[in-house]
Amino acid sequence: MTTQEILEVARGAKTAVALSDSGTRDSALLGMADALCAPESMDAILAANAEDMAAAKGHISDVMLDRLALTPQRIEAMAKGIRDVAALPDPVGRVLSRIERPNGLVIEKTAVPMGVIAIIYESRPNVTSDAAALAIKSGNACILRCGKEAWRSANAIVQALRQGLRANGLPETAVCLIEDTTHASANALMTAVGYVDLLIPRGGAGLIRACVENAKVPCIQTGTGICHIFVDDTADQTKALDIIENAKASRPSVCNAEEVCLVHSAIAREFLPKLAQRLGPDRTAKGLHPVELRLDERAAALIPGTPAGPKDFDTEFLDYILAVKVVDSVEEAIAHIAAHSTGHSEAILTRTDAHAALFTAAVDSAAVYVNCSTRFTDGGEFGLGCEMGISTQKLHARGPMGLGELCSYKYIIHGNGQTR
Repeated sequence: MTTQEILEVARGAKTAVALSDSGTRDSALLGMADALCAPESMDAILAANAEDMAAAKGHISDVMLDRLALTPQRIEAMAKGIRDVAALPDPVGRVLSRIERPNGLVIEKTAVPMGVIAIIYESRPNVTSDAAALAIKSGNACILRCGKEAWRSANAIVQALRQGLRANGLPETAVCLIEDTTHASANALMTAVGYVDLLIPRGGAGLIRACVENAKVPCIQTGTGICHIFVDDTADQTKALDIIENAKASRPSVCNAEEVCLVHSAIAREFLPKLAQRLGPDRTAKGLHPVELRLDERAAALIPGTPAGPKDFDTEFLDYILAVKVVDSVEEAIAHIAAHSTGHSEAILTRTDAHAALFTAAVDSAAVYVNCSTRFTDGGEFGLGCEMGISTQKLHARGPMGLGELCSYKYIIHGNGQTR
């Protein structure tokens, strides 16, 4: 189908989904999860993914290949994510506020579906099922547009998900995958006034910037993540090493991975050698990929590493690379974050309550952590089931976008003959 034809059938499906009851949508979601894990579907998805992996090898980094790769365990995890969404309370029809006026009018601010949500994403096939599940649960139709590297995988996933929709009386066109992976289809979604009610880009800075600058439909800016961790002078250094290794190296290709480590000068001489040892030789000895440290002048005077270039504190590496800077105070750390952060996730490691309070109040990011890893910025970890993305803007959604953020609202007014 052409992109225009897909826009039309998705618009045609949105009313049926919006008017379906919660039980129907939940049954469809459970059917979608079961279909993903059915042997024939899993075989088809894994075969399609193998083709994607073979075509992408040599063209994208090993870290990005890991994002593209599917295994039976990852498909089972996708199905679990769908089931988790089905188990969540229905957001549609929820009364957000209720006012009784002196004249007897009852005014209810009520959550309603957005309509058609378009999601543009790159090479993570699991986004396909996450986005579809959240859209259906919140009474929306969705149009998915993935990168060419993941298209075969995404198509196989969508075919399985549609089985669950059909089996439960919902139109299969409530979940659509764009067939054209050129820039033309992305531009068509950005300008699909009257067809797309909300556009959500998930990917690198270039994609998000293009959507924000060119979209004529409502668009949510989701995060590139230049995430910071500040190690304060009173930090528990053993816990700090664990947290930093987790935040940087557990999955460096995701947007909630740490990219910058700020270290208080009072402990830099003691702490930085421990950090270099932990992220370098210790990981190599365990057969793990070491982390390259990009050091500012003060850090470079204390430990070996690569001198930081002018762009290293403004780069989402998505790789085993960590920029390191020495600062003299929590205030300097906050100022650095204000100048370089993308507004995603930041953390302070400290045992000084006043510093934690100042940091959480002053840092203007979607998620601000005290004494834990930035890797928790995730819909599942926040109890949202799965997420549509991490919003780094302030209207209308911020942070992990779950079901509530995929609804708008209307005012429903009940009267008994009142006139004005």
